[in-house]
Amino acid sequence: MASFEITPEEQAELDKALYDALNPLASALRSRASGLPEERMWEADPVEVTLSVLAAWKVVDAEVKRLTAIAAGTAGSYGASYEQMGAVWGITRQGARKKWPEAVSRPATTAAARTSSALELCGGTAELTQEPSSGGWRWSGKGADGTRGAADAGASYATKEEAAAHAGAFLKEHTLGQA
Repeated sequence: MASFEITPEEQAELDKALYDALNPLASALRSRASGLPEERMWEADPVEVTLSVLAAWKVVDAEVKRLTAIAAGTAGSYGASYEQMGAVWGITRQGARKKWPEAVSRPATTAAARTSSALELCGGTAELTQEPSSGGWRWSGKGADGTRGAADAGASYATKEEAAAHAGAFLKEHTLGQA
């Protein structure tokens, strides 16, 4: 598995981006707590200012955890195992299962998960279905503009991802405002 370490330059860029994103949030939190305008946040008592920054980091931490759970669920929906997710996160398979309990379908429900899947993209929806006889995948959907479409007659895709790519191209072509 690839290493996910970042270079010192990338670390500096990440730090700057996070601080740039954090400062307005810290100012807004401090303003709401103190009733002072946001531009005067840094004039307050240093303890209060640093506590506002800490509170902002708590909000960011919760958001990162939420987005991480979404990423784990997405990885699981494409077939990643808890072992793979744990390796990426630097924890055990059991640790990954505990951290993201809904990310990977349980064996009892995997048959249903393998045979049907919904895709929402560009304001439209598509259903991906696996044909029991051939094991191939097909799609049908409705674009945001109301246009209905499906895989060409007789077309069957080898993987769910390939069917999703074709469905996604259809949905992209049929967003609102396009005819």
